[in-house]
Amino acid sequence: MNAAVPRLTIQRGSPDYLLLALVAGLILIGLQAVYSATFALAYTEYDNVFYFLLRQGLWATIGALLLVFCLWLDYRIWKLLSPLVVLMAVVTLVLVLLPGFGSTQYGATRWLKLGPLPPTQPSEFVKLAVVIGLAAWLSGPGRPAAGGGKGGLVPLALFLGIVTALIMKQPDLGTTLVILMTAATMYFLAGAELRSILALVASGLAGGAVLVMGAAYRMERWQSFLDPWQDPAGIGFHIIQLLVALGSGGLFGLGIGASRQKFFYIPGAHTDGIFAIIGEELGFVGVLVVVCLFAAVVYRGALVVKRSPDAFGALLATGIICWIAYQTLINIGGITRSVPLTGIPLPFISYGGSSLAATMAAVGILLNISRQASTSPTGPLRERGEP
Repeated sequence: MNAAVPRLTIQRGSPDYLLLALVAGLILIGLQAVYSATFALAYTEYDNVFYFLLRQGLWATIGALLLVFCLWLDYRIWKLLSPLVVLMAVVTLVLVLLPGFGSTQYGATRWLKLGPLPPTQPSEFVKLAVVIGLAAWLSGPGRPAAGGGKGGLVPLALFLGIVTALIMKQPDLGTTLVILMTAATMYFLAGAELRSILALVASGLAGGAVLVMGAAYRMERWQSFLDPWQDPAGIGFHIIQLLVALGSGGLFGLGIGASRQKFFYIPGAHTDGIFAIIGEELGFVGVLVVVCLFAAVVYRGALVVKRSPDAFGALLATGIICWIAYQTLINIGGITRSVPLTGIPLPFISYGGSSLAATMAAVGILLNISRQASTSPTGPLRERGEP
């Protein structure tokens, strides 16, 4: 008599409402912080103190629609659409670099302008496209997550090389780092050999060193990270003002709207530097709440990975959570001088429509995976096979 083969049971129930509530809390904090950080700039530049808040609110609405759509759409559809999604991502990165399509701001060409539509930053959506493409590829026949071959380091490196090269032409080192770190984590958790991971990491470190040494402004950021006080009015000005903002907040902060550093001391106070403004106005307690919210989002995401019904869902959820976690760490690490400063938004909080809409769409996919939880026992992703 043959032993009974356990069958996978799928529960198509409610999504993870706690995860949704955590993300909503971060977005609300972000809207308040954006208004507080921009009302002076908005009045000076546009004679409307609500200018940036209204635009961020519009993108939050667009993001909410994308979240609902992705929550409704079965996440397995993205595996079928992954070749098209990746192709569209590469095409948009190429279009940004073409005259007449790309829009240059602050010395970088990262925005795509199509007719009357507002400029969008394709690299933010490319993060999601890369996660979808890698999840589909790594869980395909013969790949590690499917219990097969070695995973193909060469095609992976070629794909990542093309994507990151196009992003670095903009240039955007922060986004490049997030994509490479997320891809390496997905590749490792899919079951790839350790030597392949080490080769991928080594090539990434070597490439990063070349990029830093190949541009004067990146070398200046590295020097300001090591010792910003050697040139406090020059290359060290930015990081010093960020630290002043954080230190001025003390335990409970100066109060909502009472930040002084936002008055043209911190470049990009409403974008990359918004965490420092939160620290100045809400103090250590305020930034601790923000950090705890992000940690809770990552924890709930890890539960989605553990309970996902198949390898594709687990890898897709892993990629989304790694993207959010790494981007958060790079942003907060730069603000606190824990890592070199790079221009990258704080997820859900920084001003920036493309970043907000892309991350909210990704959360929608994560919520869809959560509502189709598996009741079968599951172990670490590296030990799982495609059911």
